[in-house]
Amino acid sequence: MTLKKYQTYIYTVFLKTFILISLIFFCLVIIINFFEEIRFSEKNNIDVYYSIYLSLLNAPSLIFEIFPFIFLITVKAFYLKLNDNNEFKILNSNGISNFRIIFILIAISSLLGIFLLLFFYSFSSSLKSEYLDLKNKFSNTNEYLAVVKDDGLWIKEGIENSVYFIHSKGFDKNDLKSITISEIDKYYNSKNTITAEKAKIISKNWYLENVYLVDNNGNKNFYKSLVYNSSFNGEIISNLFSNLNSLNIYELHTLSKSYSKIGYSNTDIKIHLNKIYSMPIFYILMTILGFIIINKLKNFNSRFFIIIFGIFVSVIVYYLNYFSGVLGNNGTLPIYLSVWAPILILFLICNIGILKVNENR
Repeated sequence: MTLKKYQTYIYTVFLKTFILISLIFFCLVIIINFFEEIRFSEKNNIDVYYSIYLSLLNAPSLIFEIFPFIFLITVKAFYLKLNDNNEFKILNSNGISNFRIIFILIAISSLLGIFLLLFFYSFSSSLKSEYLDLKNKFSNTNEYLAVVKDDGLWIKEGIENSVYFIHSKGFDKNDLKSITISEIDKYYNSKNTITAEKAKIISKNWYLENVYLVDNNGNKNFYKSLVYNSSFNGEIISNLFSNLNSLNIYELHTLSKSYSKIGYSNTDIKIHLNKIYSMPIFYILMTILGFIIINKLKNFNSRFFIIIFGIFVSVIVYYLNYFSGVLGNNGTLPIYLSVWAPILILFLICNIGILKVNENR
């Protein structure tokens, strides 16, 4: 069944508008991020052209975060374009209701949402990962490394003339469990090996308990407690894993399982995954919301007021999502409710508005 001409026209206009606005925001994000990368380049004595490259790598991930508002602005620009050309009146006079137009916009928003979820997010996370790796190489802390694997937490750090490899089978906020610390010199000769039952890592001075120390001669000594001076504490280690935008969906699920195995909270990952999965629905609702708002405000002569009102709505939606996410992170709200509650609220608002949208022809 071929698409009717008016459907093809609506799809084309909306898609062109979406691409144009996305490109505008992409350029703005690059420009704003460029100044941030300039400061990083100056701090680490890096050539300026790297700032441009870093901005390009980081931009897709930042754009993904603001796509809901790009959909809102797109539908407003789409509506104003058709309204200025009196095309809405032509469509309505030919029996094509506003509800039918919304249904077409929902269809194209759904397709775009699925594409952005399955392909664009993976693409942006890959670039984000390269962006973080590149910044780590340029920064002054590239001798430090921390990763989570199935067998636990691994940390590498260089202190003075020694390199330390730290392995912990369990990590819970400011506590490490079943720790092994292997020290080697710059020539990769083994020096000391420390094993401990657990460690308090509130500060960078780790307090190890029930410690065995084996030196390079094989001598083994037991200590009830021992202090290990590290470059990390619990907060620093937690922050190393906070940038989840550098992982694709498969990697997020894998990391979530690894966190569970070492006893580390995977709440942030679950919230992040649910936010990603909710995005296509979020795009649809923002499209509907934008259409309803602009339909109600179409008689205002001031485009400036319409733009300001649109920004105001975007800010409200953003903080609704933000505070709901905070409540989910601190355990006040269940994980799924913290993500899907704002979506449900938007759904109810859109349902109320969409019932009356046909009254404005």
